[in-house]
Amino acid sequence: MNGAAITHAASALLVDPFGSLFWKAIQLITPRVKHVYYRKLTHKYSFELIEFVCKQAQQLDNLQTLHFFMDAGVLHQATSDGVIEIVEISLKFFPDLLWYMYNNRSILYYAIEHRREKLFNLMIDLMAQNTFAASRLDEVSNNLLHVAAKLAPSPQLNAVSGSALQMQRELQWFTEVEKMVNTGFKLGRNALGRTPRELFTESHKDLLEKGEKWMKDTSNSCMVVSTLIATVVFAAAFTVPGGNINDKGIPIFLKSNSFMVFAISDALALFSSTASLLMFLSILTSRYAEEDFLVSLPRKLVLGLASLFVAIATMMIAFGAAFSIVIGERYDWVYIPVIVLACIPVSLFAILQLPLFLKIVISTYGPGIFRRRRKVKHKSA
Repeated sequence: MNGAAITHAASALLVDPFGSLFWKAIQLITPRVKHVYYRKLTHKYSFELIEFVCKQAQQLDNLQTLHFFMDAGVLHQATSDGVIEIVEISLKFFPDLLWYMYNNRSILYYAIEHRREKLFNLMIDLMAQNTFAASRLDEVSNNLLHVAAKLAPSPQLNAVSGSALQMQRELQWFTEVEKMVNTGFKLGRNALGRTPRELFTESHKDLLEKGEKWMKDTSNSCMVVSTLIATVVFAAAFTVPGGNINDKGIPIFLKSNSFMVFAISDALALFSSTASLLMFLSILTSRYAEEDFLVSLPRKLVLGLASLFVAIATMMIAFGAAFSIVIGERYDWVYIPVIVLACIPVSLFAILQLPLFLKIVISTYGPGIFRRRRKVKHKSA
């Protein structure tokens, strides 16, 4: 059976899906359901079509199978585009396709080049760890670590927001591939005489500069806020609401619950704003080496943003407590509007900065985009 016969037979799967009166009724009621249904249906039938084609391709001999999947570059194109269903089903029926070359490049090469982490994880699970380093070199003598050292394509790079996080993601890819290869690959030179680390430094030079600028701009902006909060709450600690008793330094409302809330929150605001200020200052004085973007700088940014959020929240609590002490005797209902209004700036900061904060936390402390594997010792090439 040739490729044309397979395609003709596969078209028999694409039947009219709208035979059900139930689905017709839903489509008339909610057009949105119809759109979602079409997408789900397309995915379902595409999956079945791929499986059907692979089953039919099993009837071909090895040469025809290789021509069908590899010579046309179908499998490699699916890998480049990140279509995991095509690659997964194809490798399920024909595991040896993992090692075949297209333009002297394996599908693992394309998965790394186009930063397809799901396909990378799939292929690493399918292949033996001790054969990982047996991949061939491309036409310019690049090994797999050279491929990971290249700058990611723009669509994959721009999927990560912030130049610093983009640099972190690139370092994560390079570090993960570096763990899997032997020493010969780490020190190997391509046709231009560059090792993977040298190629990484050269190709990521502009991204490193953008990441440094992004970190410094973010830190400078947050430092202004931290400094302002520290100045205000430090002054508030010595100008307590209600004043002191006969200039002895003992606050008049010392035994008031509201005053205790003020004192504790003011102290927390001072300590957290100072900690935030120090974190952002350490970012500004960092050396900004490549490896710093992997953990060191993101960790400092996480701690700085978290401390700044605590400082803003406790500052507003201190303000609300002081405001209640001053006019609470006359207006008993003042607590409710003070609490509501104090929540507004805290909520705004959380809404505006929480997405960035979560992305940094997940990319730095989360499970990561790669599956955890046991370390394997390779013999030097």
